[in-house]
Amino acid sequence: MDSAEVSSMNDGVKVNQPTADGRSLRRVLLADDHTVFIETLAKLLSSRYEVIGLVDNGRALREFSRMLHPDVIVTDITMPLLSGLEAVRTIRKDARPPKVVFLSMHADADLARECFKCGGSAFVTKECSYEELTIAIETVLENHMYLSPSIATDVLEVMRNPTPVLSEYDQLTQRQREILQLFAEGKTTKEIGSVMNLSTRTVEWHKYRMMRILRVQHSAELLRHAVQLKLVV
Repeated sequence: MDSAEVSSMNDGVKVNQPTADGRSLRRVLLADDHTVFIETLAKLLSSRYEVIGLVDNGRALREFSRMLHPDVIVTDITMPLLSGLEAVRTIRKDARPPKVVFLSMHADADLARECFKCGGSAFVTKECSYEELTIAIETVLENHMYLSPSIATDVLEVMRNPTPVLSEYDQLTQRQREILQLFAEGKTTKEIGSVMNLSTRTVEWHKYRMMRILRVQHSAELLRHAVQLKLVV
């Protein structure tokens, strides 16, 4: 799938389709960089929701969320160009942000806590059933939170005993977080500048600032931080 395009189950944006009892279907935008997985998920969900688009990276998710105005986003965390976490951080600043369900292969309590912290309403592991995912979607549409039972105990323990694991990362600006991910994906300074509309000098300056904040001396250590934060795998 071209990262600059959005695939639509409807070949474009359409008015919500009514159900048999006259209600409009809720609009869902899906984000995952595994094509077979996301297309299969879209087919499953299309029986209950209006799946308005499929995107394969965080930048496209941010762009098309603002363009298509979904009711719910179902997104992976680790994606190219921009992680699901960072995309959601910016989407949640919009005037009428959609609800967000994180669907992740990482059954990690610290990561789940970060998903809720950045504005997510649900965290579900990819080991869940289709029924559990629809329960999560319906729960967030009713303005409640949802957490997979398989990880709930671990998350509650993390909440009771918080640790400053992400404190240094939290000091990075939104732009620096995006640059960190692109560096971790192996992109050059010039390529990052092209993606983000920045000069190479500005990219280098942000890299220098990140290394100071994260207290590292080599680029390899930046990559280690990105892996720990699930920005790349």
